Amino acid sequence: MKRNRLFEITTILLNKGTITARELADRFGVSTRTIYRDIDVLSSAGVPVYMNKGNGGGIHLLENYTLNRMLISEHESENLLLAFNTLRATQYPELDIALEKMGAIFKNALDHDWVEVDFSPWGSSPNEQNKFNEIKRAMLGRNVIRFDYVNGEGHRSIRLAEPEKLIFKNNAWYLLAFCWQRQEHRTFRISRLKKLEIQADTFDVKVPSEAKPEEQNAGQQSLIALKLCFQAQGLNRLYDYFDDSFIIQNGDGSFTLEIALPEGEWLYSYILSFGSFVKVIAPENVRKIIANRIRQALKLYE
Repeated sequence: MKRNRLFEITTILLNKGTITARELADRFGVSTRTIYRDIDVLSSAGVPVYMNKGNGGGIHLLENYTLNRMLISEHESENLLLAFNTLRATQYPELDIALEKMGAIFKNALDHDWVEVDFSPWGSSPNEQNKFNEIKRAMLGRNVIRFDYVNGEGHRSIRLAEPEKLIFKNNAWYLLAFCWQRQEHRTFRISRLKKLEIQADTFDVKVPSEAKPEEQNAGQQSLIALKLCFQAQGLNRLYDYFDDSFIIQNGDGSFTLEIALPEGEWLYSYILSFGSFVKVIAPENVRKIIANRIRQALKLYE
C-alpha cells in the first residue's frame, strides 16, 4: 500500500538521516521513479523532505522534524496508544509526559484508558507492586539489590544480585540477575523475593550467560508422560495453563489431561492443589506419591 510505504519512508529517514533513492527502491521493490514520486507526495503533504544530487547526496529530512499525525492511520494510532498504555504498567519514568506529547499528535490519546496491567497478584499487598518499581529503578541506575529468597525446595537465603531483566513466563514473573553468592546468572521467581533493598553499589552489565534457576523447574528435569482425570470444577484452572488440544472431555462430564511434564516437587504440589477434583491415572509412581502425601496430610487432622 502506498500510504504504508510513505510512512515507512519517513520513519527510515528519521532513523537513518540520509538515504539514496536506489536504496529505497531496492527496499520496497519499486523503481527509483516511483520513489521520486513518493518524495513529491510527502513534500506536498508538508513533510520537509529534501534531495541532494551527486556524490554524498541523497534524500533527507529537515533536522528536528517529527512525524505528523496525518501520516498515521487511526488504526495505527490506536495500536500505538495501546502499547503506551500497556507500558504504563511499568511506571516507566516520564511516560506520562510522553503520553501528553502524543496527545498533541493524536487527539484521542487520553481516551484510551481501557487497558490496565498490574504486575501484582490478587490479594497481594501494595508492597508487591512497589517491588517491581524498585527492581526497575535498580536496573535503570545499575544498582545492586539485596533481598531474602526462598527457593522451590524451601531453602531460605539472603542474596546480593545485579538485576538485568524482568521475564514473564508460564503465568509468573521472574528476575534475571547476576548473583554475587553464586557468581553466575540466576533466575528468581518474583513472588518468592522478599525484603528487597537497593544498595549503593553499582555494576556494569555482564555478557549474558545461560541463567540457572534458583529452584527445580522444567529446565532441569526430564519429562514424563502424565495422564490426569479432572472433575468439571477444575476446568477453568486447566485452561489457565494448557492448550485445549491437550484436554479431552469424557462422557461423564470429567476431563482428561494427557501431556508430558517435568516431574518434581512443583508437579506434586500442582496436582495436590486440585484436591478432590483430580485423579492421577498414570504413571503409577506419581499415583503412589500423591496417595502417600494425601495420607500424610490426613494424619495432621487425626
